Amino acid sequence: MQSDITRILLLVTQTFDHIGIPYAVGGSLASSLYGIMRATLDVDIVADMRREHIEPLVAAISQEFYADAGMIHGAIEHHGSFNLVHYETAFKVDVFIRKTRAFDRLQLERRRFLVIATDPERGIFVASPEDTILAKLEWFRLGGEVSNQQWRDILGVMEARPGELGLDYLRQWANELGVSDLLERALREADKT
Repeated sequence: MQSDITRILLLVTQTFDHIGIPYAVGGSLASSLYGIMRATLDVDIVADMRREHIEPLVAAISQEFYADAGMIHGAIEHHGSFNLVHYETAFKVDVFIRKTRAFDRLQLERRRFLVIATDPERGIFVASPEDTILAKLEWFRLGGEVSNQQWRDILGVMEARPGELGLDYLRQWANELGVSDLLERALREADKT
């Protein structure tokens, strides 16, 4: 990963860890870590934040990031999202508040710790490869199934991890999320490469 992205991501995730906010990095960064690396303009994080986290979070990161306490409060109340913008680089971290669905809860339970920096060794929690695929399938469907980049991200994880993915889990949750047809299409396409 680029050094700026690594540094910014670690600032946010270490703050989350210190405050006690469970999180998992998802989106294109997760698919890059598990599949094919690509440039990204932001980082997506799913977090189980509560109102009592707002003040400590804003206090801890306000010197490095623009963080609006009102936006964070609204996101928590409505299970929406907010962003943190790094002043120096304008890099954006999008934080999605964990929804109440079982799938969203499982993403945090199944997250994996991956080392992203050495000397000293530091890491982050990342959504599992299966949950990354499922979330991207859902975003692909919600986006009208037109994003070639989302589709390449999905196939990239599948192609980089042959035989490693939990197919029963993928099929069960693809059915729950209404993306079974997309999952089967992706599995067929990944199998041809």
